[in-house]
Amino acid sequence: MRSTQRYRLHATVAAAALTASLAVPFAGLSAPGAAAAVPVGAARPAAAEAAAPAQDWLHAQGNTIVDEAGNKVLLTGANWFGFNATERVFHGLWSANIEDITKSMADHGINIVRVPISTQLILEWKNGQAAVSSGVNTYANPELVGLTTLQVFDHWLALCEKYGLKVLLDVHSAEADNSGHLYPVWWKGSVTVEQFYQGWEWVAARYRTNDTVVAMDVKNEPHGKWTDSPRAKWDGSTDQDNFKNTCQTAGNRILAINPKVLILCEGIEIYPKNGTNWSSTNETDYYGDWWGGNLRGAKDHPVDLGANQRQLVYSPHDYGPAVYPQPWFQGSWDRSTLERDVWDPNWLYLHKSGTAPLLIGEWGGKLDGGANQKWMTAVRDEIVQYGLSHTFWCVNPNSGDTGGLLLDDWKTWDTAKYDLLKPSLWQSGGKFVSLDHQVRLGGAGSATGIGLADLYGGNPPTPDTQAPSVPGGLASPSHTQNTVALSWNAATDNTGVTGYDIYRGSTKLATVTTTSYTDTALTAGTAYTYTVRARDAAGNVSAASTALTVTTTAGTGSGTLLSQGRTAWASSSEDGSTQPGNANDGNSGTRWASAFQDNQWINVDLGASHQVTGVVLNWEAAYATTYKVQVSDDPDFGTWTDLYSTSAGHGGTENLTTSGRGRYVRVLGQQRATPYGISLWEFQVYGS
Repeated sequence: MRSTQRYRLHATVAAAALTASLAVPFAGLSAPGAAAAVPVGAARPAAAEAAAPAQDWLHAQGNTIVDEAGNKVLLTGANWFGFNATERVFHGLWSANIEDITKSMADHGINIVRVPISTQLILEWKNGQAAVSSGVNTYANPELVGLTTLQVFDHWLALCEKYGLKVLLDVHSAEADNSGHLYPVWWKGSVTVEQFYQGWEWVAARYRTNDTVVAMDVKNEPHGKWTDSPRAKWDGSTDQDNFKNTCQTAGNRILAINPKVLILCEGIEIYPKNGTNWSSTNETDYYGDWWGGNLRGAKDHPVDLGANQRQLVYSPHDYGPAVYPQPWFQGSWDRSTLERDVWDPNWLYLHKSGTAPLLIGEWGGKLDGGANQKWMTAVRDEIVQYGLSHTFWCVNPNSGDTGGLLLDDWKTWDTAKYDLLKPSLWQSGGKFVSLDHQVRLGGAGSATGIGLADLYGGNPPTPDTQAPSVPGGLASPSHTQNTVALSWNAATDNTGVTGYDIYRGSTKLATVTTTSYTDTALTAGTAYTYTVRARDAAGNVSAASTALTVTTTAGTGSGTLLSQGRTAWASSSEDGSTQPGNANDGNSGTRWASAFQDNQWINVDLGASHQVTGVVLNWEAAYATTYKVQVSDDPDFGTWTDLYSTSAGHGGTENLTTSGRGRYVRVLGQQRATPYGISLWEFQVYGS
């Protein structure tokens, strides 16, 4: 679903200082005039304690979400997409294990997972048409052999219960399509509005006794501009395109089956200004926001769930300037202007007025060291100050305009992005808090998490003070001019090793959860010394491993950059924004991407015959595992000579030393690593 998230081409009270340090997240805040809330980071006084509920259903009290005993909870999680796409199953299962990813999320403090699905998939499940997905690598997931998509989902729900995770289901699109969310409304093609409702009723009935599925997001990002048809509106009518009525109708039909599940209603894209109505086709007559972010209409036309009103949660989405340069990102802006001009009028007013709880269903992006990172920090701080629930976008590394919490191997966490997110995850006493009363977040033996009974029942876990054993067997299975691959033996711990810190000299390079790491961007012919330390969930760190010194290969492929700006062409392009010239334009922010097929290639014409001494391939997440780099002087391209050939391509940046001569240089991707095509940020040819 890489292309699925390249889509946010949307329309268009100064903040108080944080009342608590980010190191102690979520000091409970109340709406103006409301009674003081009990801080979420602390247990209630003994007199206020109640027996732990037998089930984990949730509901609203004013602008707060509480459990069945009235204890305040925070839903702080992330999105994991794929079931909504053509694979009809979580993305990443083509290379990583479903239980490993699930446990890793829980260990890192994710207490709820928002799972995008499609109405088409629900109807297939409902009609007994669930099939086995081609998106599952059964070597990595032997437990999923022969399972249909529905069986995979139910298997995963059991894993969530095991590790203390809760689930928020989101109808992301009408059709099972990687780009299905681009369609603005909840019906499309053969999927009717009534089928949309019936699909939700089937889901509600199937999981009505399963308190792992605690919330249902009726429809992802309904949107549409003033001239679009169809488009989503918000008013007091019962028109088919009125999302307020749709969310209300779907919510009531779900709650008639399961009155304990939370109903999430997102916003839309535009809303008429005072004195105008939905008939206007004039842009200036509307307030704009992100898709799903505009909840201005809820003030005059609130969603009415009748006797089950306490199950309502409003769920806006918000993104930064890297996704789209909205008007409020022009000129000087900061968190206070965003709160005043964007968040307050569109959705934060619902929290401040005590109307209903908020769960920010999507926010996230790439850490660019600039404007987008500034925005991410501002949203994170807003979440912390106001004690808001949220699900970060996303776990998936293959989200094109945001990236993910996981790196391309679907195992290693992006430590910088996680460090930004972590203060917004619900914690108490240095432990992540589950939404499950009986199961700690991370499972029964977790040292990183606690359950609601631990927090509110006065039974804190015993602190873990024992460090893991020292990792042994540090070795370098391979190295190049610019990279050193490292591997080591797993350490042991009384509660479990959660990661390994890799050091080059005294510099910490990364923390990984696997027993391997590749150091990159090194200098040729240079000696580097490495050590590894193991860490556990409580933060205990082992002593350093025995040091290993590795000398990179001497450089032999130096020369002049010959390819930049030269004519390039390819077997295919994914779309108009991924043309072959993007791969040799010197801009690492643009890329070439092929059609979703094997045996795709890209050529560059050097202008004359040259000696080719080196090739650099900077792959996007869609890389080739089997490929060749070839050279030719044949203007008819009938004869090629291999400069390099591999069946173990690993993606990232590959710096290849070559020896050969020719005018034309080609990368031939014979086998893809993902269901997509192959894609290069940069294809550089060096020589003389």
